[in-house]
Amino acid sequence: MAQILDSLPSDDPDVILCCYVNVTSKIQVARVTNVADWYFERVVFPGQKLLFEAVSAAKLEIHTGMMASSILSDTIPCTRLRIGPNGEPIGSYNSSAGDAESSSGAASADVRSAEQSALSSIS
Repeated sequence: MAQILDSLPSDDPDVILCCYVNVTSKIQVARVTNVADWYFERVVFPGQKLLFEAVSAAKLEIHTGMMASSILSDTIPCTRLRIGPNGEPIGSYNSSAGDAESSSGAASADVRSAEQSALSSIS
């Protein structure tokens, strides 16, 4: 996937393809963190899939909110959002509810199940 305006630092060979799906009814802002000298932030509308490349150490912050406010609702290691070249999920984000790796734990089992279904429809 080409990220021309904000390409990853070229000195890191550990680049992975990731997919996040907004299964909520609210607009979210997805921001990749934990990558030196790189900034990636996108608005993700309800039902939208966000495909992006990141380094394996990166984390995806999900900010959910209303008009003038935003709440950090989840932080997900990008390795858990990893997908293969054919769109098959490789990461484990959707495998279990209440996983300790998700910092806020805001995503429920229903949301995780819906995200798994959405990821399955990519291929």
